[in-house]
Amino acid sequence: MRVCFVSRRYWPTVSGMSAYAENLLRSLTAAGHEVTLVSQYRGDRQGRAVYGGGPPPPERVPRGVRLVALESLGEQAVADGRPADFEADVTALRDAIAGLHAREPLDVLHAQYGYPPGLAAVEASQRLGVPSVVSIQGGDGHWVGTCCATHRAAVRRVLRDAPALLIGSASFAAEVAARHRVPVERFTVVPGATDTELFRPRPSRRPGAVGDPPTLLYHGRIDVRKGVLDLLEAVRLLLAEGRRLRLLVSGAGPDLDRLARRARRADLADAVEVLGPTGYHDAPAVYRRGDVFVSPTWAEGFSNTILEAMACGLAVVSTSVVGVVDCVQDGVNGLLAPPRDPGALAGVVGRVLDDAQLRHRIARTALEQVRSRWSWPVAAGRIGTAYEEVRATWSAGDRPGRAPGGGTAGSVVDLSCRFRRAPHLL
Repeated sequence: MRVCFVSRRYWPTVSGMSAYAENLLRSLTAAGHEVTLVSQYRGDRQGRAVYGGGPPPPERVPRGVRLVALESLGEQAVADGRPADFEADVTALRDAIAGLHAREPLDVLHAQYGYPPGLAAVEASQRLGVPSVVSIQGGDGHWVGTCCATHRAAVRRVLRDAPALLIGSASFAAEVAARHRVPVERFTVVPGATDTELFRPRPSRRPGAVGDPPTLLYHGRIDVRKGVLDLLEAVRLLLAEGRRLRLLVSGAGPDLDRLARRARRADLADAVEVLGPTGYHDAPAVYRRGDVFVSPTWAEGFSNTILEAMACGLAVVSTSVVGVVDCVQDGVNGLLAPPRDPGALAGVVGRVLDDAQLRHRIARTALEQVRSRWSWPVAAGRIGTAYEEVRATWSAGDRPGRAPGGGTAGSVVDLSCRFRRAPHLL
């Protein structure tokens, strides 16, 4: 079938969702689908500074995928001191989809992120008569819609009107359903996935093995909401106990400078190395430098970095939060600490370092599970099934009602929303 995949983040943006999109596109073309990628991107200096930006490089778009790159001109208004105009970007995305459909009819639209791409896909779906699938990501459920009435209305329109909604975990689905007053049955859970051929244990290394001194690894978005500053404090506490260990931090994000300054303090400087941004295909080498992967996140939709660490044979320590508890079972394939509690996190990390039998067991179990449950062939098959089901339902006339009027949230736009000033945090 002809699939139009619409995303807000794709390479060179450093993001787990960029990796997810690339792997999904490759899987869809391998399954015989004709795929067009419509990708937003930041082209301004301010937008590039946080995660990277610019149009997707053709060499990173899987062979056979047609690329349409759209600069997020509305979002980029912040570079000129104006509030981000998400509505303009929704319109541009919707019109781009309509143009593609006019040239060659599409069979299904798939938006990665409920907002802004999901809203654009829903509007295009209703205007063109093409079924749409919307993947709800972490920011859609945790942050967007809790910020202002405008975005609450926009997200609820997507949740109400999208013919099909995909989400990464049951716990996240329950949270979003309760927050936005939609039936949890609206969601189809398709867990995250990783490339288990790219992410593999270091040769001849037993899962759960540690070096001397052991190396803790954080790889992912450098954002206070990912708990990375909590991890620095936990490491400080462990060092104060007299433990010998190292912390390796890899990634990009809005709090990278803040983290780097704190890591240079005298009580951490000798133990912490900050790598900065790491390319997706360079990430396996970074994982192989670590012994224990620590993800002290405050909330997730589903954590791709945890899956990558599991696939590399690392013992995993994370937090007992939405989107993590669906893939990490405490004491089975990882260890969990309460979120936002550096002292408790230090205690759990100390436990996994001290108990070799536990560490080897959870790392081995995690490696077996990620290969059987969370590899890309499994996830792509589920997404392909979702396409078939939504097309069958759509052709049977089971279409959601059209929302009255146009626009994203009625006639009033709340320009005071925090994401109008810092849209990169979406």
